[in-house]
Amino acid sequence: MANVAKKVSWSGRDRDDDEDGRAGETTPLLNGTGPGAAGTARQLTPSSFLRIGQLSNVDLNEDIHELQTELPRQRPNEIPHNEKLLSLKYESLDYDNSENQLFLEEERRINHAAFRTVEIKRWVICAMIGILTGLVACFIDIVVENLAGLKYRVVKDNIDKFTAKGGLSFSLLLWATLNASVVMVGSVIVAFIEPVAAGSGIPQIKCYLNGVKIPHVVRLKTLVIKVCGVILSVVGGLAVGKEGPMIHSGAVIAAGISQGRSTSLKRDFKIFEYFRRDTEKRDFVSAGAAAGVSAAFGAPVGGVLFSLEEGASFWNQFLTWRIFFASMISTFTLNSVLSVYHGNAWDLSSPGLINFGRFDSEKMGYTIQEIPIFIFMGVVGGILGALFNALNYWLTMFRIRYIHRPCLQVVEAMLVAAVTATVGFVMIYCSRDCQPIQGSSVAYPLQLFCADGEYNSMATAFFNTPEKSVVNLFHDPPGSYNPMTLGMFTLMYFFLACWTYGLTVSAGVFIPSLLIGAAWGRLFGISLSYLTKGSIWADPGKYALMGAAAQLGGIVRMTLSLTVIMMEATGNVTYGFPIMLVLMTAKIVGDYFVEGLYDMHIQLQSVPFLHWEAPVTSHSLTAREVMSTPVTCLRRIERVGTVVDILSDTSSNHNGFPVVESNPDTTQVAGLRGLILRSQLIVLLKHKVFVERANLSLVQRRLKLKDFRDAYPRFPPIQSIHVSQDERECMIDLSEFMNPSPYTVPQEASLPRVFKLFRALGLRHLVVVDNRNEVVGMVTRKDLARYRLGKEGLEELSLAQT
Repeated sequence: MANVAKKVSWSGRDRDDDEDGRAGETTPLLNGTGPGAAGTARQLTPSSFLRIGQLSNVDLNEDIHELQTELPRQRPNEIPHNEKLLSLKYESLDYDNSENQLFLEEERRINHAAFRTVEIKRWVICAMIGILTGLVACFIDIVVENLAGLKYRVVKDNIDKFTAKGGLSFSLLLWATLNASVVMVGSVIVAFIEPVAAGSGIPQIKCYLNGVKIPHVVRLKTLVIKVCGVILSVVGGLAVGKEGPMIHSGAVIAAGISQGRSTSLKRDFKIFEYFRRDTEKRDFVSAGAAAGVSAAFGAPVGGVLFSLEEGASFWNQFLTWRIFFASMISTFTLNSVLSVYHGNAWDLSSPGLINFGRFDSEKMGYTIQEIPIFIFMGVVGGILGALFNALNYWLTMFRIRYIHRPCLQVVEAMLVAAVTATVGFVMIYCSRDCQPIQGSSVAYPLQLFCADGEYNSMATAFFNTPEKSVVNLFHDPPGSYNPMTLGMFTLMYFFLACWTYGLTVSAGVFIPSLLIGAAWGRLFGISLSYLTKGSIWADPGKYALMGAAAQLGGIVRMTLSLTVIMMEATGNVTYGFPIMLVLMTAKIVGDYFVEGLYDMHIQLQSVPFLHWEAPVTSHSLTAREVMSTPVTCLRRIERVGTVVDILSDTSSNHNGFPVVESNPDTTQVAGLRGLILRSQLIVLLKHKVFVERANLSLVQRRLKLKDFRDAYPRFPPIQSIHVSQDERECMIDLSEFMNPSPYTVPQEASLPRVFKLFRALGLRHLVVVDNRNEVVGMVTRKDLARYRLGKEGLEELSLAQT
């Protein structure tokens, strides 16, 4: 446990405390910046099972001075990284309600009518989530369409001009410069303003819904940078899509609306105060993620299933209905606005950011003989997906070690943009695949060296937004592409997409995966038509769809939700069975080699992510062996100075404290009486809820739940709360504020049993007691997450300040 390594994180600008009793560390970022301060993990020694806070006084000013002097350290050229580490940096979220006296009194006061009002507010919030997510998707789509169209028109006119008189090198330079400039702006705002906005955001939202607090992940500033960043990334010609980031954007919108206030804008509308706790916010973030999927693909049912399969850790029937409602509203809003924008207000034909177009069953049906072919395509997709993930894994490790400065990250993003433009130009220049322009749906047909009335087929893939390229590969008639064109495009785009994922830009991997799969799937269909002498069932568009599903499934390993998303996006239920077969095969084959892309990146960040079940070979471990000791406990009536000293002790930054009954004159400890959180103690100290020294019945003021909700979610640090020397001698009665019925587990309980209780209830702290109900330890998320099934059986990860 004493192993120490420094590595990157999604957001490293917060000094976040950890509930296991170990201080967080400010670190560099995978997709951003941050000072890289060296950390040391404290070795926990089981010298005593219990200590009741008897600490020496702490000079708070000295603590703050030490924090300030430690930060400006030299950033190393290389950050050593060990994948078998678990970061102590991440806090957990409090998904378990603290049922103290204040909470129970408020719930008892609420009558049936008030409960109905709360329920109506939930539906209103879900409707607002759907509307705003749809509007954000419309904004992204319209701006990308106009900016990308402007760029492609400028470059096309330039290429047409210089094709006739020579000097195409200037056209290449113009294209590469435009791409690099646009991507530079998108990368700068992410790297220097909000690093957590990098990537698709899906791994971060998965972690949030799993119960891990990722700093800044649902802030308004993150949403603004995400939206601007994804627009610039797509316009900059990177091998990315705008669909993945919509999931993150929907989650941020949901988190903001459900709280009824913005700390960034310093506005508090007080309208949704009741929902200011992690449990409620989690449910709305699930709805936001689903609304994002729905807006991206026009797939409301797929959005609900995505939130269930990939995101939400906790679920119930009422939540399903509300999430479906938010998804439907999101799709309808997007559909309505885009229909008006395109000039056909009554024709709701734009259900999502990408519409695969309708697949006609009569022309593109399938027969029973094709089922083995589809399964084979699933195998190919699983292998290619595993290769993609493995290459991206080693590339991410390289970035962690060497490209951790924000300036280097911006330079890398610009380099990738320029290389992407250069590769596209060279392949278009070298291609001699000319197709007749009549009846073509190509938006920007490049003639280049083709004859009059023809266009360069390679340009339709590179010289377009990825979404339109996917639709072209699905629906262009047979003979629109040369097999060599498709083969070269698949090869080059595969490596470009792999290189691009993980850059410090806001971008998704959904569309690049679909585009790669559609290209090799169409090539597969053309090959079949050659082998079968042009048989009617070897339609290349159908195989492009199956290839796209296989490739995306092989990379992200989604099954149920992706099947429904593809069915809804194609508008054809007939393809449900073959798509399901392809996705299941791709997942099984891919999992044999390497994890899915999102899970892999979560693991690379050393996030304490809890899967649904404990490792299968962990029954030999008990709660006594996995728990954290010693535990800092508080008496039911405790001295204020002791509470301040415990909260100020940077060597043991616990976030949950068992409350015990104890005689102040002796060290004999009675049984467990409750559990109180650090955030609750902070609020008590801030509002001076003290009992005067000898008179234990006189309380200065009565707190309400509103006081705790007003402080949520950014509770002030203990260093900002001034406690005078006289106040330190006062007593503080925790009886009213502690949770008197915390979940406990006997020390002989097996690890799978502890894991199931902890995971199913969404706990943050699980108290371990002996047969006399005395506290002997505490189980937290990291105590469970550090055990995982490796290639050689059950292995224990080292805990480190990272």
